[in-house]
Amino acid sequence: MPSRVRVWLNRTYAENVFFMDQLRRNPSGRAVEIHATHGDPDSPVLAAADTAEPEPEGLSPAAYVEYALDQCARRGIDVFVPRLHQTAIVAHRAEFAAAGTALLAPTREAVAVFEDKATAYEAVRSVGVPVPPWWRVRTADELLSAVEELETAGHRACFKPAAGAGGAGFRVITRAPFSPAALAGFPGPSVQLDLVVEALARAEEPVDWLVMPRLERPEVSVDCLTGPDNRVRLAVGRTKNGRRRGFTLDERWLEPARLIAGGFGLHYLSNIQFRMLGDRPVLLDVNTRPAGGLHQLSLCGVNAPWAAVRLALGEDPGTVEPPFLGQDYTVVPGPRPLLPAALPRQRTGADEVRLPAVPSPARAVSAAKPLPL
Repeated sequence: MPSRVRVWLNRTYAENVFFMDQLRRNPSGRAVEIHATHGDPDSPVLAAADTAEPEPEGLSPAAYVEYALDQCARRGIDVFVPRLHQTAIVAHRAEFAAAGTALLAPTREAVAVFEDKATAYEAVRSVGVPVPPWWRVRTADELLSAVEELETAGHRACFKPAAGAGGAGFRVITRAPFSPAALAGFPGPSVQLDLVVEALARAEEPVDWLVMPRLERPEVSVDCLTGPDNRVRLAVGRTKNGRRRGFTLDERWLEPARLIAGGFGLHYLSNIQFRMLGDRPVLLDVNTRPAGGLHQLSLCGVNAPWAAVRLALGEDPGTVEPPFLGQDYTVVPGPRPLLPAALPRQRTGADEVRLPAVPSPARAVSAAKPLPL
């Protein structure tokens, strides 16, 4: 009988509770035991795991690698899915392998290319993938010059950090003066150009932003599974157009995603995002990690997390084709358990908590509710 697989997710997104659910529901019936660590004691991934441990704060990347190697050795980790300090961790892949742990993460070179958006745009443009026009800016004068060029070409300008994730720091430039109307309703992404210029003039250090056109919908987020041989086993697009979500196998999106995933060594799970510039798709961003919405592919009959773990263990799942495309849907939040404040602790190692069984919410698809027809 196949032995259990022990998987560790370090400080990751709350949505990865669904990644964990899918590993346990793998079609082979193989036992999966999940270890989770996090800096937030109320992260739902801690309650969803079989064992959990608080992460130390303030570690340098090098010190975190030592902590991670110790975790893998002490916990008997077979597959490590790193999000925090991914760059430092993948540089030590051989040391993790010596400890018996496979890293479910891309190559060191791929992570280096895509951790900086300007470097990423240059790299993918060199292999023929369309990218939007962009300017790297650090000062108010550079910002004004970029905005004026974009507006002259008929675009609405926006900016975001050159390095970052999850849309943090994204803003759309407006020349409308600040007024009480801007304070009505909910906060939005728009920011007045004069306020940004004034803030940059007062800043003690330069910023590092990309200025580019505001790209149009739909946004298509392509989830890819790529082997260490650079062959893409899975590529499925998830479409986003307002609240409406869906799936696509249109090669306009999949072909450039495969070119990026296979050509740059984005091994295992990656997520490649596109939007429209006029009438053509252009690259928006590349994530060298599993997307938070990866579990939504279960609506197409695909268990991507389990296929990736098999690949990391050296068990090639072959080409993973969705047997069907699910109907359009919308995403709604749902409750997940947290660790009780006064949980009786059974210590099985320093700071580790072995968790009592917590029933998962009874739903076939954890966070995807189909739209009524």
